[in-house]
Amino acid sequence: MNTSQHKPSSKKKFEKKESAFKPGEWLKFRLHYGFLNASYATLQVKNAEIDGKSVYHVVGKGRTSGFASIFFNVDDRYESYFDKEEGKPYKFVRKIDEGGYTKDVEIDFDHTNDKAVLNDKKNKFKKEFELQDSIQDLISAFYYLRNYYEPKDLVQGESITLKMLYDDDGIFNFKLKYLGDEVVKTKFGKVKCFKFRPYVQSGRVFKEQESLSLWVSADKNKLPIRIKADLAVGSIKADLDQYNGLKHQFKIIMD
Repeated sequence: MNTSQHKPSSKKKFEKKESAFKPGEWLKFRLHYGFLNASYATLQVKNAEIDGKSVYHVVGKGRTSGFASIFFNVDDRYESYFDKEEGKPYKFVRKIDEGGYTKDVEIDFDHTNDKAVLNDKKNKFKKEFELQDSIQDLISAFYYLRNYYEPKDLVQGESITLKMLYDDDGIFNFKLKYLGDEVVKTKFGKVKCFKFRPYVQSGRVFKEQESLSLWVSADKNKLPIRIKADLAVGSIKADLDQYNGLKHQFKIIMD
């Protein structure tokens, strides 16, 4: 059976449209691995400049905490600088240490010449990629999609696709399938959400392509409320734990 797909156009998505977020937005997630409160992760939106142009600068951090850090220590930092109007990325930073598995990568996106240069600082090499339409990095893609889809355009079973580059593996097709609406119980109360299935690369971390589920608030913020994943070993769940600086009211269902 053929599944319909929405392929984002680079021309129309950000014209005369209210953003789902603003500088100052800060989100904190609590990650659970089995019965352990395994770690936390934060995402913060800031203002910055790239070549004299005002851009969004998002910093993402992830760290293990407490008892879990004895078994598996994580210290990750991701950064993305992307356009305020079109959402296209200009620079991406990925510096991670996950139980001794390390990466130190920077990618510069040159949209004038349609190329991206990846600088692997750990292994001391550079690699060039030819850019394709609607290219995103791992962080900018999340904010791009928050501003891209409209609830009225979501059709159950259909997918949003875009090109993504964040590693020396190269550009790949990222697909986000809409599964329907669902009410999720959170620490803040009940939240109406859109449920999605991101198709991920199976292998070192994920058990298979369909291992991940994502719940996004069905309000103007389009916040990630919950993420669940079946890993190669065990499963993990991440819940929104704290927030600050939201652009829109966070809607809770009142019983």
